[in-house]
Amino acid sequence: QASQEELKGAYRRLCMLYHPDKHRDPELKSQAERLFNLVHQAYEVLSDPQTRAIYDIYGRRGLEMEGWEVVERKRTPAEIREEFERLQREREERRLQQRTNPKGTISVGIDATDLFDRYDEEYEDVPGSNFPQIEINKMHISQSIEAPLTATDTAILSGNLSTQNGNGGGSINFALRRVTSAKGWGEMEFGAGDLQGPLFGLKIFRNLTPRCFITTNCALQFSPRGIRPGLTTVLARNLDKNTMGYLQWRWGIQSAMNTSVVRDTKTSHFTVALQLGIPHSFMMVSYQHKFQDEDQTRVKGSLKAGFFGTIVEYGAERKISRHSILGATVSVGVPQGVSLKIKLNRASQTYFFPVHLTDQLLPSAVFYATVGPLVIYFAMHRLIIKPYLRAQKERELEKQRESTANDILQKKQEAEAAVRLMQESVRRIIEAEEARMGLIVVNAWYGKFVNDNSRKNEKVKVIDVTVPLQCLVKDSKLILTEASKAGLPGFYDPCVGEEKNLKVLYQFRGVLHQVMSADNEALRIPKQ
Repeated sequence: QASQEELKGAYRRLCMLYHPDKHRDPELKSQAERLFNLVHQAYEVLSDPQTRAIYDIYGRRGLEMEGWEVVERKRTPAEIREEFERLQREREERRLQQRTNPKGTISVGIDATDLFDRYDEEYEDVPGSNFPQIEINKMHISQSIEAPLTATDTAILSGNLSTQNGNGGGSINFALRRVTSAKGWGEMEFGAGDLQGPLFGLKIFRNLTPRCFITTNCALQFSPRGIRPGLTTVLARNLDKNTMGYLQWRWGIQSAMNTSVVRDTKTSHFTVALQLGIPHSFMMVSYQHKFQDEDQTRVKGSLKAGFFGTIVEYGAERKISRHSILGATVSVGVPQGVSLKIKLNRASQTYFFPVHLTDQLLPSAVFYATVGPLVIYFAMHRLIIKPYLRAQKERELEKQRESTANDILQKKQEAEAAVRLMQESVRRIIEAEEARMGLIVVNAWYGKFVNDNSRKNEKVKVIDVTVPLQCLVKDSKLILTEASKAGLPGFYDPCVGEEKNLKVLYQFRGVLHQVMSADNEALRIPKQ
């Protein structure tokens, strides 16, 4: 967004700094000549509106293209940007058509009631009866893929297999979705399974107003007993910026009416729901607190009461790697008993392990279901997950360092040469600032700082940037824009791929001040 006047001012200042005729030493003269040519090339590009538009969009690669195969050079900056956006849309459409969006769920039900509901008299004459019997009593696997056919049409193929206590079955479904307008879409679904007959369904979504939408799902299930129709309609409305209200009506095999209010903010998620239906009517309240940490930790609790009994659930989930979230929930209910549900989300795959511990309300089962997962998680996090993530990060950083080593070495040499060429200008700036009791940079460092005790084993990687910062002082002010400071004259990146900061100790009106600024954060000193 720099204006032509700002570009001219920066160009003149750098020309004064790097002009070869200002340096008598042959080595300094050679370094000045190289930097002066770089500044001149940059100004030639940025002072011309067309080449500046090309550089802003495509970078240096765009300027070096032979024959300029992307767009004609004669076009105006606005036309160049328009052409770029068109090409970007085409690339996005091609990328969309190559994407299948696979989603899957694997659920393994475990019966561990023998740990707590053990009756010894049943096992007196059975060999090996001293060991509790833990069984897998049910499994469910589902998978779906989406294949975009055009920008508005998507085909969806899904299937599932389920088994419980030795009996099971599966089904396969095919759906075709079309986006009819910015306000809605429609979907037709066909399915078949070994336990149930063919299925035909139709789903419609429509925005009624900017704050209200409706979804209707009609289905016909064919079976040996005849045709079973079903209809589900959901009406939703934004009550405010963070709150949604839902009304659902379901007619068919399990008819019900449900109303719920969901409030979702940056730090919390709250739901209250009421359902009247056959065979289940219930009321449910749940709350989830979102911690603002890098692991995206969440703790949750819910109470559900109805004709089936009462269930209290509490649990937590946490991000354990870039694409994985691990969660555990304890469920205590009457007459359901105590269960532990473990869930792992890995990208678009979900692995779910419900463990049924006891049919009774036993304090020991609740205690072990609560404490056991916590102990195991913290042990695994400390001994396995943390070392693995640290090693993975180091490998990625090492790969990044190797790929940019030559470029960084060149930038380092340019920065060191620029600092040597700045010495005389900086001496004059300091004399002028001292005379007016202005801004003097006493010390400045740029790079990776380690202030946290938990990171005390990490190595500090900083460079001294006192001279280049003082050189940027004008009229007792230092102004840096929102961009990486590694691109400033006399700077380079001392720790590629790692978090960087700028720490400045400066004197203004005879008083010492200190400021710390993030790499891409704007900085203006003296602070008001």
